[in-house]
Amino acid sequence: MRIGIFSDVHANIEALSAVMEAFTTESIDQFYCLGDVVGYGASPNECADIVRDVTVATILGNHDAAVAGRMDYSYYYEAARQALDYHAGILTPANMAWLKGLPYKQERNDIGLHLCHGSPLRLEEFEYIFAPEQARECLSIIEQLGDITLIGHSHLCKVFALRPGEVQELPATKFKLERGTRYIVSVGSVGQPRDYDNRASYTIYDSDARTFEFKRVEYDIESAASKIFDSSLERNFGNRLFIGV
Repeated sequence: MRIGIFSDVHANIEALSAVMEAFTTESIDQFYCLGDVVGYGASPNECADIVRDVTVATILGNHDAAVAGRMDYSYYYEAARQALDYHAGILTPANMAWLKGLPYKQERNDIGLHLCHGSPLRLEEFEYIFAPEQARECLSIIEQLGDITLIGHSHLCKVFALRPGEVQELPATKFKLERGTRYIVSVGSVGQPRDYDNRASYTIYDSDARTFEFKRVEYDIESAASKIFDSSLERNFGNRLFIGV
């Protein structure tokens, strides 16, 4: 089975549309989204409509939780809070109800695949994993992890191989899963990459071949940024799209 996984769309319909178009050449059987459909960008409803339509399941992200009233976001910085309030005010009732019902985790034990937004350790706290030190905390639950656990949240493409007492960071390229090793993989961001590559990120897991692959695609950043500039959103949310940070 070929599974398309993407995360952190952040209301960027131009990036999401480019990713969906790129997926059409990949013979994908099922789609999963790892959360943060909303936040930062100018098109929350358009993105939610597509994600709701194409995915088998979508995981709750912290921005989704904030917009849906499922977490306290008073400690977020002002511009991010304003974006969340703005999205909460314009989401359709159907999209808001969808966000309110999203799960923190999805397990596909039949193919060894686990999905969550941040660290699998404390799901509701949305903790980051972008360094070996953070991945090492998951050694305490290594037997509970899937063969591969896919996460978002950091907007970075990262691979960590876990074995009892050991964590190794691997290059974020196509790789084959080894028996006896558990993997935590951060899939990057569709709508707001932060690795200085402004292309939208998406990924593919082939459960039969036991391979995982990172992909990138260019999209119309000018249009995505212009919509932000023309709205009440913080201008920097548009500026950062050009440099991928």
